Amino acid sequence: MSNYSLPASLYRADQVRELDRLAIENHHIPGLELMNRAGRFTFRMLRKFHPAINEICVVCGSGNNAGDGYIIAGLAKQRGYQVTLFYCSEPSKLKGDAQSAYQFSMSNNVEARVFSLDSWQQEIASQAADQIVFIDALLGTGLKGGVRKNYQVAIHCLNKHPAPVIAVDIPSGLSADTGLPMGCAVEAEITATYIGLKQGLFTGQAACYCGEVVFDDLGVPEKVYSHFKANAQKLDLASLVSAFPSRRADAHKGHFGHVLIVGGDQGFGGAVLMAAEAAVRVGTGLTSVVTHPDHISAMLTRRPEVMVRGISNSGIVHPEALDDLLSAASVVVIGPGLGQSDWSKCLLKQVLKTECPLVVDADALNILSQIQKNDLEQIFYRDNWILTPHPGEAARMLGVSTQDIQQNRFEAVQALQKKWGGEVILKGSGSLISHGSKTEPSISLCDAGNPGMASGGMGDVLSGILGGLLAQQLPLEFAAKLGVCVHATAADIAAKQQGEKGLLATDLIPHVRALLNGRY
Repeated sequence: MSNYSLPASLYRADQVRELDRLAIENHHIPGLELMNRAGRFTFRMLRKFHPAINEICVVCGSGNNAGDGYIIAGLAKQRGYQVTLFYCSEPSKLKGDAQSAYQFSMSNNVEARVFSLDSWQQEIASQAADQIVFIDALLGTGLKGGVRKNYQVAIHCLNKHPAPVIAVDIPSGLSADTGLPMGCAVEAEITATYIGLKQGLFTGQAACYCGEVVFDDLGVPEKVYSHFKANAQKLDLASLVSAFPSRRADAHKGHFGHVLIVGGDQGFGGAVLMAAEAAVRVGTGLTSVVTHPDHISAMLTRRPEVMVRGISNSGIVHPEALDDLLSAASVVVIGPGLGQSDWSKCLLKQVLKTECPLVVDADALNILSQIQKNDLEQIFYRDNWILTPHPGEAARMLGVSTQDIQQNRFEAVQALQKKWGGEVILKGSGSLISHGSKTEPSISLCDAGNPGMASGGMGDVLSGILGGLLAQQLPLEFAAKLGVCVHATAADIAAKQQGEKGLLATDLIPHVRALLNGRY
């Protein structure tokens, strides 16, 4: 069944190849038929997104990805398109289905020529951007190592030209597993992908290369997908919100928990204020804040519904300073504006004594990482906390570099969850959530969000949302999924209304409330 909406299951490249094999061997769908279906789907997408253009340039590599490109070229020629076709690998080297696809294009009088920089500049470089569409059929999911020189030149030519590019299965040069370019990658307007969604299309740097992702299962039977578990699941906000319990008519504030937010060292009061306001707006019954005394008046002026206690950092924080508040709290959020002073460390030490669920963010994560680094026997592992690191914090938590984290975000988030427990949210483009046990972790991915979120306070709002949801007795896994998804979607709504530039963390809060109440 053709499918323009995206399914939830996300796969590694080797898993998609196994799905392909099972469809061919167990369900007797010829490989050439799958290739033809992929070509027809991509050609439909070309006509759907660019109905007024009747000229295409197809750039082919080798293997089945090239075969898809040759099918598209032949189909376009049949429909009267002007077709230019370049190849970076000799068609005589093609085997099996890819060779049959090449012969199909030749039978439709497509003229194929070897790609060179000179021929590109002579025939294509001067083409107007609104008169031609490029089809990227250079490299597929089987790419190992970096992109070779002649392919790099072709990729740079495609990227330099302002005309739109439709990528076949995956933008050439992009890792299907990590979302990282392997030296360089095609910057596509549309990525037409098949059989199974590749996880690398939705996280890391992938958003810079994939454009809009469209999908077709190519008629692969449902039984094929039951043979093994997908590596990750893409979140769907609508289903999450529908599972968010409605309120009884006789409800009172005691039914919806008490969030305690700890942070805001001297000069950093805005962070705890944003977290507190987010917690209030997602429906927590009571919200308290522990912060530096300098921030009390500002907090009560801005949000009088919040209860605020000031603890000075002029001396040592007494162990009993938080005891009564911790005993009353349903959940504790610690980290927003916390800093890394002695005051900060004392507060975190007291919070860690509580057995209630925690949301740990920002400098609280950095302090935990530093303590564990200095004392290798100190182990922080809990089943009842949500940790929300960005890549830099995640690197410190694992004792690696930020680059190591971004090299494979899926492996990184699982390593974090295995080491620290609970629910781990690895923030960034395509935020990932790892949950489950040490032996059977699972991953969820949020593909909402936009570059406007690259501004201060976004993480503070998220931590407040998570705390407010947990206070309402939602399970950790569900709260993490719903919180991340509603936070990112609220940012998309705000950006759509007024643009990405200048988007503030507090701009999200009214949309978060509306989304949780089903108002969009």
